[in-house]
Amino acid sequence: MTANNQKRKTRVTCAPSLAPYLKEELEALGFECLSMDKTGVEINASTKDAMMLNLHLRTAFHVLQRFADINCRNADELYSEAKRLPWDRVIDPDGFLSITSNVRNETITNSMFPNMRLKDAICDKLTSTIGKRPDAGSSTEGMVVSMHWVDNKARIYLNMTGRKLSDRGYRKMPFMAPMRETIAAAVLMEMKYDGSRPLVVPMCGSGTIAIEAALIAKQRAPGLLRSNYGCTKWLGADTEAWAQLRSDAKKLQVKADPAPIIATDIEEEAIDATRKNAVTAGVDHLIDFHVCDFAETPMPEEYGDVVLHGEYGVRLGDEDELISTYKRIGDYLKTDCAGWDGFIFTSGKPLIGAIRLKVSKRTPFINAEIDCRLLRYELYKGTRVVEAPRS
Repeated sequence: MTANNQKRKTRVTCAPSLAPYLKEELEALGFECLSMDKTGVEINASTKDAMMLNLHLRTAFHVLQRFADINCRNADELYSEAKRLPWDRVIDPDGFLSITSNVRNETITNSMFPNMRLKDAICDKLTSTIGKRPDAGSSTEGMVVSMHWVDNKARIYLNMTGRKLSDRGYRKMPFMAPMRETIAAAVLMEMKYDGSRPLVVPMCGSGTIAIEAALIAKQRAPGLLRSNYGCTKWLGADTEAWAQLRSDAKKLQVKADPAPIIATDIEEEAIDATRKNAVTAGVDHLIDFHVCDFAETPMPEEYGDVVLHGEYGVRLGDEDELISTYKRIGDYLKTDCAGWDGFIFTSGKPLIGAIRLKVSKRTPFINAEIDCRLLRYELYKGTRVVEAPRS
């Protein structure tokens, strides 16, 4: 597989609720979105394009390039049809292979069985054609073949990413229930954050929002934080093109530092985790860290954005206690953040109601299978002036 300019159907996947943000990213990179559903966007892309997308996308999971469509009513037909495919053109027999799948077929009762049959088809084809086959297992650090099989049709993809793009590599120390990196990036996109105004992140947890903000503000490609990608594992992978794309991505980083980013948490352990994660991401010098109650968070003189990711009461904390906390959050936004744009990421009507502020916008998100909202509050300083209607 060489990094040529031949375009092929490519599916870029994401978490539920993030497809609009992924579409925005792809269009900003110059791609036409052919279709979009709840968990992905389809485009036309070359192998080199796929390599580039792995480096630059902030809200995606995987970049999948279509290899073949096959008709199969059951696992035996999947095996026989898949064995006909030219796997010797793309699979490195000295590499490591894994299979991932999403299957909705009435004949399949064991979710791992289709993976095994597809793996057998690939390895048997390679053994018969070149006399060698790769080792295989569940690790996604090598070559990954992904399958989407619904009813009698299966689409086979070459997974150009491997491990999810959301696994940036910097979150070495998670704290409690952290927000996924891709969700944090989408939240910041929804906030229109670009680093030009201060950002304050009370209750920062393990620091994902603050760290993603620093990466966005510096225009640093998130994919540069790790080196292992599926696109470099396929037979004939163009390592020179990959090295050049990484070099080009590094040159896009802006030299100027962003407006202040402040991350606070009442738990010293949380700030310790945030600081260490930020060091791993190379952005610790861009973030001010403080151990304090959210209401004591130091605020810059210049107005900006303040965003809190509170507990939900689903897995963590007691709801009655959380309602009291959310009342305090509402008071904090009203008294200490006047003139700022306020955002709260949370779930549950009782918690939202406890804030007691008028919501100017509600944006739905799904975080760890929990229905959440990003709430925006326009925190006016003094009395809001409303212009009289023109006669």
